[in-house]
Amino acid sequence: MFLYLRMVGGFKANQIPAYIALVGVLSVFAQTLLLGTLTRNIGAKHTIMVGLTCEMLELMWYGFGSEHWMMWAAGVIASVCSINYPAMSALVSSSANADNQGVVQGMVTGIRGLCNGLGPALFGFIFYFFDVNLDLPDSEDVDEGGAAEMPNPMGARIIAGPPFVFGSFLIIIAQLVTYFIPNSHSETSKSTSSTTVAKTHLSPQMSPRSSEDFTPLLLDMDDMSKDVVVVDLQNP
Repeated sequence: MFLYLRMVGGFKANQIPAYIALVGVLSVFAQTLLLGTLTRNIGAKHTIMVGLTCEMLELMWYGFGSEHWMMWAAGVIASVCSINYPAMSALVSSSANADNQGVVQGMVTGIRGLCNGLGPALFGFIFYFFDVNLDLPDSEDVDEGGAAEMPNPMGARIIAGPPFVFGSFLIIIAQLVTYFIPNSHSETSKSTSSTTVAKTHLSPQMSPRSSEDFTPLLLDMDDMSKDVVVVDLQNP
């Protein structure tokens, strides 16, 4: 990513740390203030959709933009995308039982690590497929400010970064999948618990059957004594 910023965005070597710091600081505010506000107001599912929308815009900006200021603007949008993983963890946690929390969180973390390994390899293959050379020049071709004295490897291409455009289409598919995800289990559990509480407050005699069909298993002793005839065997 930072190599792409130098070759396409025209970043100097001393501007890369500033870019990282800006995205990092903005990500902290996004994951603390913005994430909490969105989760409370619209829920974890819709928060994920907001984060995916920002990520799609970010990748589109990286893919089609080649100006210096465009890369800085894409970095600001990228900081908002950092709410995706915490929102996904919150949605998975609310949808799983207490006994399965470790299992589901481990699965999400494992899939994330797998994608972090496969993503750069896939990006490199797409760059190679579109014949884009991102190799840095030799040290003698670099000036004192750290900017490479070489033409843009993208040339006059309409799409500056094909892998980023490909990633944005994957984000669209992810948004469709997220849209059909049911809401968190907490809302369903609330309705279920209210039904259970209502049932527990019902009287045991209350039954959907009518009182005419009700037959007690044990008769009252007072009622039985009315029909009993006592006979003295000595004085009949």
